[in-house]
Amino acid sequence: MPVESLFPRLEPLLPRVQKPIQYVGGELNSTVKDWDEASVRWALMYPDAYEVGLPNQGVQILYEILNELPGTLAERTYAVWPDLEALMREHGVPQFTVDAHRPVRAFDVLGVSFATELGYTNLLTALDLAGIPLESADRGEDDPFVIAGGHAMFNPEPIADFIDAAVLGDGEQIAIAITEVIREWKQEGRPGGRDELLLRLAESGGVYVPRFYDVEYHPDGRIARVVPNRPRVPWRVHKHTVMNLDEWPYPKKPLVPLAETVHERYSVEIFRGCTRGCRFCQAGMITRPVRERSIDTIGKMVEVGLKESGFNEVGLLSLSSADHSEIADIAKGLADRYEGTNTSLSLPSTRVDAFNITLANEFSRNGRRSGLTFAPEGGSERMRKVINKMVTEEDLIRTVTTAYSQGWRQVKLYFMCGLPTETDEDVLCIADLAKKVIKAGRDATGSRDIRCTVSIGAFVPKPHTPFQWAAQADHETVDRRLRMLRDALRSDKEYGRAIGYRYHDGKPSIIEGLLSRGDRRVGKVIRAVWEAGGRFDGWSEHFSFDRWAECAAKALAGEPVDLDWYTTRERDRHEVLPWDHLDSGLDREWLWQDWQDALSGGEVEDCRWTPCYDCGVCPTMGTEIQIGPTGRKLLPLIVK
Repeated sequence: MPVESLFPRLEPLLPRVQKPIQYVGGELNSTVKDWDEASVRWALMYPDAYEVGLPNQGVQILYEILNELPGTLAERTYAVWPDLEALMREHGVPQFTVDAHRPVRAFDVLGVSFATELGYTNLLTALDLAGIPLESADRGEDDPFVIAGGHAMFNPEPIADFIDAAVLGDGEQIAIAITEVIREWKQEGRPGGRDELLLRLAESGGVYVPRFYDVEYHPDGRIARVVPNRPRVPWRVHKHTVMNLDEWPYPKKPLVPLAETVHERYSVEIFRGCTRGCRFCQAGMITRPVRERSIDTIGKMVEVGLKESGFNEVGLLSLSSADHSEIADIAKGLADRYEGTNTSLSLPSTRVDAFNITLANEFSRNGRRSGLTFAPEGGSERMRKVINKMVTEEDLIRTVTTAYSQGWRQVKLYFMCGLPTETDEDVLCIADLAKKVIKAGRDATGSRDIRCTVSIGAFVPKPHTPFQWAAQADHETVDRRLRMLRDALRSDKEYGRAIGYRYHDGKPSIIEGLLSRGDRRVGKVIRAVWEAGGRFDGWSEHFSFDRWAECAAKALAGEPVDLDWYTTRERDRHEVLPWDHLDSGLDREWLWQDWQDALSGGEVEDCRWTPCYDCGVCPTMGTEIQIGPTGRKLLPLIVK
């Protein structure tokens, strides 16, 4: 039977909320398919506000791929702000999709993409508004399967009770495979109910179903082991890796928002993965190996994407875009193609040692010369060795001197506070470095119109990295060091006014640490926080550390663990970690040895250009590094 639109019930509520346009739908390139012609129906959710969720590349890619499949439809849903949530509860309007305003509970699958753990409470809000039981064990035959993906799902244990399944790694191929398994199961008359469908997904080793694994604990709170409780379920679940990105040139038709969003550009992922080996970087570790898109595919994607969207900015995205083996030809080819138009090119945060002025000039050829962003991460040479960020002070000064001398006036430097082995002196080195950057700019230009912004985030140890065993710095230490750095910057009359200072305090990072390295017992904390009003925890104006701390104390009162146990405690070599049964391809012993190298200041080269150093990904996953050069050039086209 057709599922009716909820919009007639929703529309009268919209004049009473802020930013009603974000709930209306109808964006350019959005898709509404016939409900009855689809046998498998996905509701795709990014668990944050529309303005953050709509530009999300992962959701847009899956949205397009699934809607291209015959007999399949996909629509989108986002977290609603508290003002609309209250009205929806008052008037009985359930969680809806923005495409056709269909109720989320009517879909076969609710697919949720978690880029950060701080969206967990928003998932519970969406489930509750949709009328879907919060815990998977309570769901019936008419409820959607809640399947989670994204980087945070390399440890889904804190939300194990709330999801039916999780997928690790790239989503393009596995989303299609899941769709076909569901289609076949439905055509057979849904034999065995929900459990049978989940068993079919789990037995391949490519979909993690938490209910099929039992966790046993030691009396002191540590995990003893994680054991499958069904015969068809494998002991380990593996990540998915898409090889040959040229075969997946998505999004072809990017969504164009009606409301203001955080990014309004056409984004092309020019390669996936990173082997720089920064020890703090979960994204770099879990997305290995490096797989480049070819220069001609990038060119075609830009041409088609701009034509289909009307955007006037192209972002070339990856974890380190200047590392693409043909980035110089890509930049020149695109700059040639769009010279004289209103189309600009942008590159995200660039490694100091990958930056060159020729590349920067190509990206600013159309006259849009914004500030440059570099991420030294650590203030002192010693800290940069600990985190394997092989950038020297000389590298940074040389790079910014070149940039300032070529006409740039604003440089942003990103650092982290609370890194393993960090001291007060390491943090104060950030101030010294910022002053040297200003001095270098003034000397190179003869002008005092030089700016540098220091931006600092608190470090959070992440699973599947060498720092997964590290103790997280407590928020009192982080905040004290941030104040100390602020004072050091502001007290200098010669340079203080030229240096901007932005930072995030340490309390949210402690909660992120709880959620990133937590186990299933943390689910009780998440639910308690949500029941106490927790929403949009990634937004400073909605986040409450006290609420999290109080709920953690109450929810874990009967356990031999607490908030500090999950965050500021160092793990030993043989402790079973909550995610050890989830295989990112990285060899555990290699990660441990890299942790030991970090403590001694040892550095590891990038295996793209050096012999393999046995991290384990390629042999374990059956993959290989895919890089150019292809030798092809991006030919200029006539832009109409």
